[in-house]
Amino acid sequence: MLPNLKCFSLKSYFQFQQYEQIPLLLRHRNRIIDGTCVQNDILVHIPQLHSLTFYVSSYIDIRDLSREHIQQTLINIGQQNAATIVNYLSMYTAECSIFSLPFAFDYLPCLGNIFPNIVFNYVTYLLVEDNDGFKHEFFVRIARSFPLLKYLRIFNIESQVLADMKLSSDHSQSYSMIEYPHLTSLDVSHGHQDYLEQFLNETKAYVPCLTELKALYPHLKIVTNNFTREETRRNCAKVKQLIFFEQLDNVQDYYHYFPSL
Repeated sequence: MLPNLKCFSLKSYFQFQQYEQIPLLLRHRNRIIDGTCVQNDILVHIPQLHSLTFYVSSYIDIRDLSREHIQQTLINIGQQNAATIVNYLSMYTAECSIFSLPFAFDYLPCLGNIFPNIVFNYVTYLLVEDNDGFKHEFFVRIARSFPLLKYLRIFNIESQVLADMKLSSDHSQSYSMIEYPHLTSLDVSHGHQDYLEQFLNETKAYVPCLTELKALYPHLKIVTNNFTREETRRNCAKVKQLIFFEQLDNVQDYYHYFPSL
């Protein structure tokens, strides 16, 4: 018991399993962390606690995880101002995130296609990952829900779902152009080349502050049409750092296309 504890803060950006290393607060459990776990492992030990600001993400091997059930466990412990996100990373693996509202943290390490209509006013770092492809509308929601987004990583090897969201620009004008006014760093090195197209094509996105780009070199050549395409030139103009996995023989191929390097 911690009857006199007035304030406690814990942040961890890395996965860990040995909860018993945090004495009296969290015990190791081989299951999802929900409202019942928060009550039994935290709140019961701090009886004088007036408020709890939290974000907890846990992983479990399961095919069908009920977001509604997990949300109800939060309501049952008096956490009505809390939300639940369930994201399926593979056919048998799900990530469950529970957090208090409003969301008070600047770092959100995993978000999928399905998330609530919430404005994350403080988040500057976001990683998006899903077993299904991201549509253009998904990125419209990202821009609206994360107004201060600076760092974005995309983990998704699936192509964008609709046929007219492929690399051809023939239909790109039918989609709204999305503006990311604060985005400075974009990592699509673990994503399908469609997502590089999504952010570099000026008819789909405007990223006026983009200064760091991490991508696969073959994808970048395709999307920019071997560094000659006009639709992708503007969003590349301020990039000061290009990061590739591959070792390149002739860097002059792209230097003229990225004048800020």
